[in-house]
Amino acid sequence: MTKPNPSPPSHRRRFLLGLALAGLFAGLCALGLLHRAELGEAAARSERLAGITFGALTDLVKAARGAAEPAAEGAAEDATGIGAELGDLSGDGSGDGSGQPPQETGIGAELDAAMAPEGAPADEAGGKVRAAVAAFAAAHPEIATLRVVSFEGIRLDASTASGDTGANAAPRQLAREEKDLYDLGQKLRAAVQSNRETGDEAGARAEEVAIERRPGGALALAGPLEAGGEVVGMVQMETTPQPPKAERAWLPALSAALAPVAALLLLALGIRERRWLLAPAAAILLVAALWGFAGFADRSLADAKKATADAVAQRVEAEREAAGGAARDLGSPADAWDVAAWDSDAYRTPRGLIDSQGSIDAAKLQAESAGIAGRTKRALAVVGLLALLLLGFVGFGGAATALSNLREYRVAYAYTLPAMLGMLFLVFFPFLYGVMLSFTNANIYNSSKPIFDIWTGLANFADILGDFQVVQRTADGLVFNYQNFYWTLGFTVVWTIANVAIGVTLGLALALALNTKGLAFRPFYRVILILPWAMPNYITALIWKGMFHPQFGVINQIFQIFGGSPIAWFDKPLTSFAAVVSTNGWLSFPFMMVISLGALQSISADLYEAARVDGATRWQQFKSITLPSIKPALVPAVILSVIWTFNMFNIIYLVSGGEPGGATEILITQAYKLAFEQYRYGYAAAYSVVIFLILLGYGTWQNRVTKATEGV
Repeated sequence: MTKPNPSPPSHRRRFLLGLALAGLFAGLCALGLLHRAELGEAAARSERLAGITFGALTDLVKAARGAAEPAAEGAAEDATGIGAELGDLSGDGSGDGSGQPPQETGIGAELDAAMAPEGAPADEAGGKVRAAVAAFAAAHPEIATLRVVSFEGIRLDASTASGDTGANAAPRQLAREEKDLYDLGQKLRAAVQSNRETGDEAGARAEEVAIERRPGGALALAGPLEAGGEVVGMVQMETTPQPPKAERAWLPALSAALAPVAALLLLALGIRERRWLLAPAAAILLVAALWGFAGFADRSLADAKKATADAVAQRVEAEREAAGGAARDLGSPADAWDVAAWDSDAYRTPRGLIDSQGSIDAAKLQAESAGIAGRTKRALAVVGLLALLLLGFVGFGGAATALSNLREYRVAYAYTLPAMLGMLFLVFFPFLYGVMLSFTNANIYNSSKPIFDIWTGLANFADILGDFQVVQRTADGLVFNYQNFYWTLGFTVVWTIANVAIGVTLGLALALALNTKGLAFRPFYRVILILPWAMPNYITALIWKGMFHPQFGVINQIFQIFGGSPIAWFDKPLTSFAAVVSTNGWLSFPFMMVISLGALQSISADLYEAARVDGATRWQQFKSITLPSIKPALVPAVILSVIWTFNMFNIIYLVSGGEPGGATEILITQAYKLAFEQYRYGYAAAYSVVIFLILLGYGTWQNRVTKATEGV
């Protein structure tokens, strides 16, 4: 009895299921991205509002210190009276009418100190600072603690912390366990000094305000306190926990996920099972739904950005009134305060959203909204691309085939699952992350930002491949740019060809010698010749570097024995190249020797016997029998050797270090230095992607041309 033929698969059902899965995936991802963006905006809003309050506090503390300085100066000038008179009577000649200021010594100075009231001018500035801090804390119940630290005397001038009461109340010297507070202040002072020395020409600067988000949403801010152009202390503020909140837009996300399915269900009544009409219809509906959600996300984020701007303007106005009133109570005018500087980043650079009058700059607000909208659209574009791939995978039957294979070969897949997971997390994920990183300007200063905030597209690849200034003609002659990509690529190609040629030639010659019949001590020779490959190349590189030392190296000493002069191997590109090629040649020939020897021993002796009977010479036997027979083994080995040599990091990095001036860098060492010495992670990732594409193209081309890996 014959089995009935299975009914053909329903394309309509597949594309409906695929659109439902793709829409659900896209909707959830888009909802997550929007929610994360809104949470990020809420967190940024809380940081900006706290920063405005902190800026007002810092200006108020400066005003309090400034209000006390004239009084202190006047008190110093009035340091006369009975103490001064008694000082004149002390007999030191200071009050003899010579015009010199009286010297406060002897009993007069002691009486002045004894008669000075508590809270004298020496502590008047600290008293005003404590009064200002107390008034500010009373007007801001959302602030948990305030501290003012003075570097002179390592003193805590003011504090509202619960632990700084009683015997620990300010003013007092910092305790030993508060060393981290002093260290933070010194770090901020060093950042200010470093930024002043480098000026505005430096790319990324040191952060002058420390911002830390504590568990629960509390913020801790610390910044420098300046007087007379110098950093004299630190102001620290910690807010109460206020976790950022944002509601999830479930209804728009579900609409974007389900509306395309309902529309395709209606269209499928007329399209029926025509797959090539179902596919574009499903794709158009999916893209349209995502486009609609992207518009909703733009409006939501624009509203959030507008809410941030309004909150910033209101906070600036509120702080101007509160801090200004407190400053006037202390006898210090607050009219000269630059309120626009309160809304600054961690480098104390004003963001420019608020002008000096506290009004919102509409153009700046629009630019910020456009920036966040652009990042959201790029993220949704990636989500849309993945959703389209999922739609095609399910709609064209890929999912059904994969599920069928999983059911049929479930035992085999169960055994290979650990290896597949290892490859996924250890190989494919780092590779894909590196590719994504290559489209950004990631560096050590913005590594904490989301990847779409630093997205630059193909800019890194344009910088790498678009710079053709390899050589320039000057008055002194030709000058080579050793940092140029094409110089490094050219040197890498020459380095690879030279090393592979040495390895193949020497390895094959030694293999032919070892394959000679009746060779005495053959096992001994094999062991000796394979030692360079068995020894770690890290150790070998260091040994050869020592051998090329200009003063103590054995190679130069041999030259001197025979009357030669020592050579500074790494001072010129040619001699440096000779040094690294010699080192890598020593390492590379054993691999080729082993591969060639194995291939030679698999050749039947009958072929050579027949060739000799026909009168073939040794060269003809080598050309017609040996080379064709070892080609299937030798060509893949050459491909591997090219890839290994192209990326031979240890030899270049440890032996020559790229000297002189980067002339002997290869692409992989240049990428390493870009990443871990210059900290240009995105640029280095793009460099690595270019290296991968070069090697992929070479391997594919050579494999197709030689056909060496085809079955024989």
